[in-house]
Amino acid sequence: MTIIPDVSRLALNDPGPGIHQTEIPDDINHAPDRYMQKLKLYATSLPYAIESNARMQDMLDFILRRIAQCVEAKDFEPGLVQWDSMITYWNMLKYPFPKEKRIRLAKLYFHIATTPGMPTQVMAVCADGLSNLTRSKKKLSIDDMRLPWKPIYNILREDLFLTRRQFDRRSQLSWCMGYIADLSRRFFHPAAIEEMLSTFLPGFNGTNLDSVLSSQYYLLTFLPLTHPQSYLPMLCRLWESINSYMYDERMLQFLSRLAEMHVDPTISDPARIYDILDDEKSEDEGRPKWKQDDYHAGQTWSGLYKEVGIFTEHEWHLIMCKCLASMAIPLKDAGSLTTGPTADSSSSFEIGRLPKANWRIPSLAKLIVYSMAPDGASAPPSTESTPWCTPMTSGVSTPQVSGSVGDYLTVPLHKWGPSKLYLGGSKALDSLARLIASTEHFFHPTNSGSWTSDLTAFVKYIVYEFNKRWHEEQLSDCKVPLTRRLTREMRKELVKCLRTVVLLAVFSQDSSTVSNVQSALKSMSCMEPDLVFQPILERAIPSLEALVETQRTLSVIKALSSIVPAIVSRDIYYPGAKHLITILHLLVPGIDLNDPTKTLCTTTFLSEVSQYIMFGDVTSSEGLEAPDVDIPSGQIILDDGPGDTIQLKLSNEAEDALLRDSTGSFASWVASFIRRVIQLLENLPEEGPNGSAGGTTEVQVVDAVTGACSQICVHLSDPLFDLVLNMIFDYASTNVRSNAVRAIHQLVECIANAHPEKTLFKFLPFCVANIRTEIEHGASSVRTTSPSLPLPSDATLHWNLAILRGCVYNDGSALLVYKGELLSLLTLLRDKTFSKRGYTWSGKLLSSALITLTHTYPIENKFVNPEQWNDKEFQRNHHLYWGKLFEPGEVKISWHVPSAEEIDFSLQLFRELVEPAMTRLDLLLETSSRDAIWRNDFCRYLSFVREAFSGIPTLFKEFISPDVLQSMLASSDIINEIPEMIASIEPLASGFCLTDPQDTRYKYIAKLRRRFGEFLHAASLSLQRQGEENTVDAVQMLISSIRTYLLEYGDSKDSYYVNTDQYNSEIDVARQYSGQKVWPRAVFVRRARFYHSSRLFWNSIERARGPLENSLLDDVVEWSMWHYPSVRQSSQSLLESLTSVYDGLRLRALPALYKALQPGTDDDRMKGALWTLNISSFGEPRLLTIHSSAEPTLVPEIIKQLLGCHHNEKPSIQNCVSTVTDTCLANFSEPCYLIYDVKNTALDESLLALKSCLSFNKSDDSITIRAREKRIQRVCLMNEEYNRTVGNMLLSMSVLEIANDTATHWRYAIVAVRVLRTLLRRDTPTSPSHLNLFLEKVCDSDPTMVRSCAALALFSQINPLQCNIPIEGSYSATAEILTNFKLRVPIRSSGTLDLSSTFEWEPSSAEALSCLRETTVDADFWKKLSGHFAEENHESTVVQDHISCVKSIFQVLGDEPWDLLKPKLETLLADQDKNKQRAAAELLAGVLNGSKHWPQEAQDQIWQWFTPYIKKTLDQSMKTETVPIWTSFVGYMFHHKDPRRLQPLVEHLVEQFNSMDYNGPSSLESVKVLALFRAFYTELEWKFISWSDSTMDRFWREVHSEHDDVRSHVAEMMAFCNGIKWQPKPASLDVEAFVRECREMTDDADIMGIRGTYHTNRVLELVDNFKVWREQRLPGVRAYQSTYDRVGIVVCRWLFLSVHGTDAISAFDYILPLMPELFRFTEVHDNEELARHANVLLVRMCGVAPPRSTIGPLLSAIFSAIQTSPSWKVRLKALPILQVLYFRQLPLISESEVSDILDVLCQSLDDEVVEVREMVGTTLSGILRLSPRRSVVTLKDRFVKLAGKIQLPDRVSPVYNAAVRQRHAAIIGICALIDSFPYTIEKWMPGLLTTVMLEHTHDPIPISTTIHRCASNFRKTHQDTWHEDSRRFTDDQLAALSTLLTGSSYCKCRL
Repeated sequence: MTIIPDVSRLALNDPGPGIHQTEIPDDINHAPDRYMQKLKLYATSLPYAIESNARMQDMLDFILRRIAQCVEAKDFEPGLVQWDSMITYWNMLKYPFPKEKRIRLAKLYFHIATTPGMPTQVMAVCADGLSNLTRSKKKLSIDDMRLPWKPIYNILREDLFLTRRQFDRRSQLSWCMGYIADLSRRFFHPAAIEEMLSTFLPGFNGTNLDSVLSSQYYLLTFLPLTHPQSYLPMLCRLWESINSYMYDERMLQFLSRLAEMHVDPTISDPARIYDILDDEKSEDEGRPKWKQDDYHAGQTWSGLYKEVGIFTEHEWHLIMCKCLASMAIPLKDAGSLTTGPTADSSSSFEIGRLPKANWRIPSLAKLIVYSMAPDGASAPPSTESTPWCTPMTSGVSTPQVSGSVGDYLTVPLHKWGPSKLYLGGSKALDSLARLIASTEHFFHPTNSGSWTSDLTAFVKYIVYEFNKRWHEEQLSDCKVPLTRRLTREMRKELVKCLRTVVLLAVFSQDSSTVSNVQSALKSMSCMEPDLVFQPILERAIPSLEALVETQRTLSVIKALSSIVPAIVSRDIYYPGAKHLITILHLLVPGIDLNDPTKTLCTTTFLSEVSQYIMFGDVTSSEGLEAPDVDIPSGQIILDDGPGDTIQLKLSNEAEDALLRDSTGSFASWVASFIRRVIQLLENLPEEGPNGSAGGTTEVQVVDAVTGACSQICVHLSDPLFDLVLNMIFDYASTNVRSNAVRAIHQLVECIANAHPEKTLFKFLPFCVANIRTEIEHGASSVRTTSPSLPLPSDATLHWNLAILRGCVYNDGSALLVYKGELLSLLTLLRDKTFSKRGYTWSGKLLSSALITLTHTYPIENKFVNPEQWNDKEFQRNHHLYWGKLFEPGEVKISWHVPSAEEIDFSLQLFRELVEPAMTRLDLLLETSSRDAIWRNDFCRYLSFVREAFSGIPTLFKEFISPDVLQSMLASSDIINEIPEMIASIEPLASGFCLTDPQDTRYKYIAKLRRRFGEFLHAASLSLQRQGEENTVDAVQMLISSIRTYLLEYGDSKDSYYVNTDQYNSEIDVARQYSGQKVWPRAVFVRRARFYHSSRLFWNSIERARGPLENSLLDDVVEWSMWHYPSVRQSSQSLLESLTSVYDGLRLRALPALYKALQPGTDDDRMKGALWTLNISSFGEPRLLTIHSSAEPTLVPEIIKQLLGCHHNEKPSIQNCVSTVTDTCLANFSEPCYLIYDVKNTALDESLLALKSCLSFNKSDDSITIRAREKRIQRVCLMNEEYNRTVGNMLLSMSVLEIANDTATHWRYAIVAVRVLRTLLRRDTPTSPSHLNLFLEKVCDSDPTMVRSCAALALFSQINPLQCNIPIEGSYSATAEILTNFKLRVPIRSSGTLDLSSTFEWEPSSAEALSCLRETTVDADFWKKLSGHFAEENHESTVVQDHISCVKSIFQVLGDEPWDLLKPKLETLLADQDKNKQRAAAELLAGVLNGSKHWPQEAQDQIWQWFTPYIKKTLDQSMKTETVPIWTSFVGYMFHHKDPRRLQPLVEHLVEQFNSMDYNGPSSLESVKVLALFRAFYTELEWKFISWSDSTMDRFWREVHSEHDDVRSHVAEMMAFCNGIKWQPKPASLDVEAFVRECREMTDDADIMGIRGTYHTNRVLELVDNFKVWREQRLPGVRAYQSTYDRVGIVVCRWLFLSVHGTDAISAFDYILPLMPELFRFTEVHDNEELARHANVLLVRMCGVAPPRSTIGPLLSAIFSAIQTSPSWKVRLKALPILQVLYFRQLPLISESEVSDILDVLCQSLDDEVVEVREMVGTTLSGILRLSPRRSVVTLKDRFVKLAGKIQLPDRVSPVYNAAVRQRHAAIIGICALIDSFPYTIEKWMPGLLTTVMLEHTHDPIPISTTIHRCASNFRKTHQDTWHEDSRRFTDDQLAALSTLLTGSSYCKCRL
């Protein structure tokens, strides 16, 4: 008999289990500490008591003791690595880390990471630990801890730039050191700044970009940020002299950090330097004292404030130029922004090994925002039309027409002299506004491109940073002076400045752009909702009403989602809420299955809105009379700003009244919404075999819709919930939709989540009755075990099962009322469901019920606390609380905590349902005949049992017995380690139901679970023996069951990582500003759940691994090698998950996997073993396949097994082997154990400091001793295994033997050689056999083998012959050193040592030397090697690996092999074949470079032999195909070399260059000589200075050479010489003097020497000569033969190279005198090449920021071309150059120069050529867009007056053309004014459009054409905002505008 519970008193506001009063430990509850209070909040949010702080501190001390013991024993791997992970886990629990211990551990980590020779993995672990410990600036500051900087720098300096033979050993060391330096920088003492500058600046070599970028990296990474006053001017000087995109990016990041930090003036107080304790200096650190009187003057420190933030005007203009360039906006200008990236191409890949700079867009935003301050006179707000100064009298303002029209238009503009005013009174804000205005056009969707994403990201970060700073400055502890803080005026002007562009970009179709805009709108709506809300609404409502354009609809829905806080929050925008119901009604059609994107956008909006409000009709509240509020007419606010609208300002009471009335529509909206959701469910595609309807898109849509529906249901009032419940019940009870089974389950879950009691009462009896009926009539009676389409006859059963599963979703106490019915129903389902879907869903129903009963979880997440929700007053006035945000302590959370009755019911389910099923499974396993019926029974019963156990992950807490723990330690994956050093987890409280092992309930369920595990093992063995194909389904079910048994525990159903993502996602959605402290209640509910899951995760980190678990793990390994691929894949996936939980699995699996690789193994089994070995978690570097870095004792076996797989030749098997070996080799690292012998005093001291705050006893000391002994033993064992691997010890099959065996397949031989090469060691001598193998394989026929062997292990990183020679820092000393490079001096006098008398090899290397000598001092070896090098291949240059091989041999053996090689060399040199020549070049380069340290006599002999060959080989007789070979040979020879070591070669190259006739009949001979000479000087770089003058003189004579190739070399040499001559010009070459002069000298002083002076005389000579050559120029097709054209192209090439170089700024001094000629080049009509080069040069020039002093002359040169050039084509081409220059360098151009530009343009409006006038108009509109408004108003008056004054006479009149030209000039000016405001309507614009423009519409061409073009542009740019813009026009003006635009007049104009 069904018992119907009494639900008469059920209500939606029933709190259920209620709020649990958690017991807080006393030491947490009463602690005053701030961090303890935060812990208390976490503790209070949980429904169970957490551990006391004292207990957790003891646990921390234990972990720290182990870390200290690991370091003392030098057990870095694995000891330190795993105990560091324990610190990470401990931090998850949110207990406070004591400051003193934090400091000492951080110091310890720092010194470990900076110990030379430390394995990179340990460094990375310590770096991450250091990051975690020091991340919070509040927890640690420089007052608490200091760190030395030199240890990091010393390692970084040595590792950054590697030699060629070190390339293959490059690691992440440089990146890691850079990361540590960035972390540690704030702990570097500011007193170290002087020494840092003295160390880093001397390495800054402007002629080498690698030097520039590395020095910059050191400066910007190490220099303390707190006191930049000494070095900031110097850094800016360096910056403005460098043309490099990479340099800009890092500099902007650095300056942004400075700007943010130094809004607080106290940080940079010089007195702080002396207050900070200076107790952390490394041994080689000093503290030089520099004079500081120039920036420390005065007694009171007021901060670093200058003209703009902490920057001078000069520096700020540079920053804004870089900002504008960063947007990468193309102007169809032939790539004017490519100069920086092109210059960067000369940097080496080594720079890429350093940490990358942050993306420049956020850096720029932060830099601008934190430079804002009230630092200037405030301009009138942008809503006012007040002119920027007092207008002049009429006669002055509008002069009379006299003389030319140009004179008339320009008379007054240059006479303005107003005081400078700034938007919002802030210079930085004004600069930002100009920047936004200049880029406004590129926000529009029609002009979108790759740059749009950057532009919108910039806007997003601007408002984000502004909002962040604004709220920081509202805090009581803010240290920013009141006079420097952001103001409301600035905030308002910022939003106005950005609003237009954001509203333009909101309609973009690019997803990243829209995301940026949404973020920006959200911040702006929180800052100034009055300015943002209404424009969004006015765009949204018409679009949603019309639903015409899909993209527009999507855009407005996304925009509405971004302003949700302004819509619903009464605190942010009080009037916003009254519009909500209108928006909700309009969004109902957004739930549309045919438009998934629109549906997702709509549900996002609904989900966010619903977490802030209650859906309830306030007007229908019982016993409450609606307040009688008169809604007044309100106050009308007219915002005159562009795009603003007329708003009606109502009182709060009136707004409340309107909102109350609107809530009455909630019922109709909710009903419409639910109907729409049901309609969507009905239209879903049919479900597939896997149970999902449709594809991924449909699943996402259903999830999104039900997610929104769940949030809405939670926040429904009682009446509305009942409405929804009845609607869903009516639908579910009268329909069965096979396509919506999954969806109806989710929909019912939504209402069950909101009110489980009502949902169960409504649905459960109905579903139970229907299920019983269906079962009785044969539903699910067809036996199936694999996924298949459900039968139509089963649809009703599945439908009701889905509904019932949804009903049991929340609050287990509600299920107790129906436990009899549930038990009876589940018994029926267990026994009577035979189809896969039937028994699977039945099991899931059981699992869901058990989870609901036994798990601990929050049962509600309403937007207010339960007691407030249930309050009658709240119910009546909930609209007043919309958008409420909470402090953490205000939130009270209702949890479901399993009661005794729920636990008993769960156990009853196991007794009465699960146990009988397990008994039947035992019987099935004993059955011998296994047919389809057996398989079905096995699968369905096992599925039922599996689902039951998966539903109790927190029913009982697992304890690891001492015996099992001992067994686990003995068989851990961490081998060769003492047990005490293997970390283990102590269980903590986390909401488990049964925690007492003596409890009978605990014993029962634990025993039953063990029985389940034993069955699984028995079933595995049985099914493996059976091995039939028809058991695959049974095996898959078995594997799933093993997964449940081994993994379903703790957080498996409440995953820590899932909760982490969800918590972070909710934070991101709810965040209104950075640093927010108050949040929606849902965030705190999610945070509590996240904290609960972290405690569950703690208990799940380590699982017990007893004999039964070991057996099951073995079973999974076996299944991973089974003969069916689907089973193998499932098992391998399970293994991957198991490896993270069960320590010891990897080592346990290896023997079975290795056995499967032996000959005779089945192919499928072998393949399974290989893919299992390749599992990513198996391949963890410290664990299995790639075990060499931490546990290399397993390396020999894995290598042996893999190399032994050649017995199976099946291609698929060999592909597997190749993949696994590549994985291994990619992660092998060079064995090196020198770290255990390295002494680090600082590390020892930091270890003692940590130990001093911990307690140690004698047992701890013994553990340390045993750990040290075990580590020593482990190192010995690893050395033995290494010797086994490389074959140094007798082993049946060493790698060496495999590599040498002729029977070994070539692929395996290559792998063997790669292994041996990887395992080369630098801490021990190379073994003879190892070396001999490489020497033999060097001549191997396989090129891959050669590459693997070419770089021999015959070098040391430390050159024993290197010595440092101090030099004097002076100009004369520098000049002398540079001059000496050219002098011919004996090599002996240059410091070379005699190798034979000063150096001896250590005895341990004797065997290797003997082997090397035996092999290479043999003519046959050199015959083979030279023959191999000379084989035909595709190389056109020398192969550096070949050279390195030969070089290594001759470095070690000296000249012993020389006599054997010499005949082979002579033969090769005599042969002109390309391959023979290449071989000769490679051998020669190796010998000559290897002879560097030979005795002088031996060097002389080899050079005496080679000198004659130099002249024979390196001359004009070279074959063309060998030129690249010998060019690369010369380049290699001179790379980083002292040219005095190569004197014969230098002399030949220079002599040949000087004596060559470059005007011979053919250019081929010249090119050969020049190619060699270019290789010579480019590799010498600045060392070529001694030859530069003479070389330039020789080249200058060929500037007009007959051969174009020669002239190209001339241009290259001019650019090169100018670059290497660049040198800073401080008074003395002293760092202190240089830094001081950078601070003291004026901005125009050229201390960096960036002005181009080297070629000044030549440029002046060219200027004079061009005049002559121009007259002599040949006409027509022979023009290219003219000297004028030839030299012109050379000049253009030279300057083009210059502006694309690092020293691009110097080019302007050469360009300026040549500007007139460059413009002339652009108009030559008979030499397209010259015109093209000149035009590209002029454009690219505009992309480089010129020195400020050259801006005026540069503009003057352009003005001259525009005004005085007789050629209209020159004038036409000069105008775009002016526009590009203006746009690119806008911040550098002063207002007076802007006025000059306007003067010139206005004058040019009178040009006789129509095309020029139109181009002037285009240029003028761009300039006016960024010009002061006063110029616009003045010009408008003038253009209008001129248009009216000019009367057109008859066409036959002689002045007709002049009159048309003059009127056209006026009309072009008016059109330029209109075009300059493309997206706004200025006050004067309607009058211009509807009177002046309309009046002249029918004027003659070109006037009418210009007007129509302007009208078309106006229509295009204003159509999106016409609903706003039209309000600026009167009705008459709209009619007139319609006539202008369409030729027809209507009362309303529609664009």
